[in-house]
Amino acid sequence: MINKTTAIKNATMFAAYLFIVWGFYRLIFKLPDEVEELVLKPLIWLVPLVFLLKKERLGISSLGITLKNLFPAIYFSLGLGAIFALEAVVLNFAKYGSFVFAANIGDKFILSSIGLSFVTAFSEEISFRGYIFGRVWRALGNEWVANLTTSAVWGLIHVPVAVFVWKLDFSAAVVYLLLTTLFGIGSAFVFARTKNIFSSIFLHVLWEWPIILFR
Repeated sequence: MINKTTAIKNATMFAAYLFIVWGFYRLIFKLPDEVEELVLKPLIWLVPLVFLLKKERLGISSLGITLKNLFPAIYFSLGLGAIFALEAVVLNFAKYGSFVFAANIGDKFILSSIGLSFVTAFSEEISFRGYIFGRVWRALGNEWVANLTTSAVWGLIHVPVAVFVWKLDFSAAVVYLLLTTLFGIGSAFVFARTKNIFSSIFLHVLWEWPIILFR
């Protein structure tokens, strides 16, 4: 197991890397969702973790990738998921100024859209809750300080998409970032209870799917 200093150092560097690199990408480029979420995001978000884990001499179980507590993970995610699904609808309203109940699937199959949301959730939750939150929690020794700190960073990571891609006005961006941060708190909470990253992944999908469906 890595020491506390190394844990906080690696988590901080990885978070800064994501903010700079992914933020720069959001500023300069806009490719189809399938390319971004299936190819670019796993490369940018997950590949560095391979090197970090090798450097730390830890396995994927340190990211919460395990079959232990799988059923509690599902129960926790379903419980909070119902709340965050409602939150996502509110976020949709903040984004458009009205409830747009029109499926955003175009010529896509619904199952492909759900699959895309799972891929997105996998990349983001492994990176944030599995790695960043897990390391900061170990370093600080206080779950809630680690939760609030990393959830604030989680919100900041979403500033570029709100500003450069969605081009939200100030009030809508504030609401969006607030709700996104609240989701981060909930996601870290269920992960802390189960130590299983799939709880956060399931919760992420339940939160994100209404956004995909109604945006």
